[in-house]
Order: sequence, then C-alpha cells, then structure tokens
Amino acid sequence: MCGLADFDPGVIQVLQIEFIPEAVDDLRSFRKHDQQRIIAVIESQLPYQASEPSRNRKRLRPNELAEWELRVGDFRVFYDVDEAAGVVRIVAIGYKEGNKLFVHGEEYEL
Repeated sequence: MCGLADFDPGVIQVLQIEFIPEAVDDLRSFRKHDQQRIIAVIESQLPYQASEPSRNRKRLRPNELAEWELRVGDFRVFYDVDEAAGVVRIVAIGYKEGNKLFVHGEEYEL
C-alpha cells in the first residue's frame, strides 16, 4: 500500500483538464446523474495518467476526433493530451447504443 509519505511529486505530472465548447455541449445533453458520473471519472483518471492505456483508457487509431478514448459505462470521452503544455483537452463526449457510437448527437464511426 502506498501512502502520502511514499509519494514523490517529481514523478507524476498533474495535467490540467480543458473542455472545448462542443464537449461542454455534449456533456450538458446528458442527464445530471450521468454528467456527474462522467466528470467524476474524468477527474479521477485523466489528470494523472491520461496517456497510459488501461482497462478504460485506450489510444485510438488515427481519426479526425481525438487520439484517446476514456470509457465510462456506455459513455465515451474523447480527448487529446499535450504533455509539454500539461493539458488534457476533452474534445467530445459520446455514448454507445449497442455497437453504434453517437457523438454530438449523430452516429459517428471511428
């Protein structure tokens, strides 16, 4: 178990989270409960390990939307990481219905 006494602040860069206006609109289109859940997962995972693949985070094949995807249940948070600037930029938040992905209210294919 790792406690605060073991924490070395020089090892982990804390990244700033930014939402582009379209991503804010996407988030507002969901129910309040879902918005809170999405924000909680973003705040717990992306400031510290945004560019580390995990069970819920993966690097996407080249596409026009974003480099990374964070899975939050049926929701998908699409983001880019600028390590040099210390920023995670949320560019879209979509949702899955079966095998279909919807982003900005329209079906989207990655």
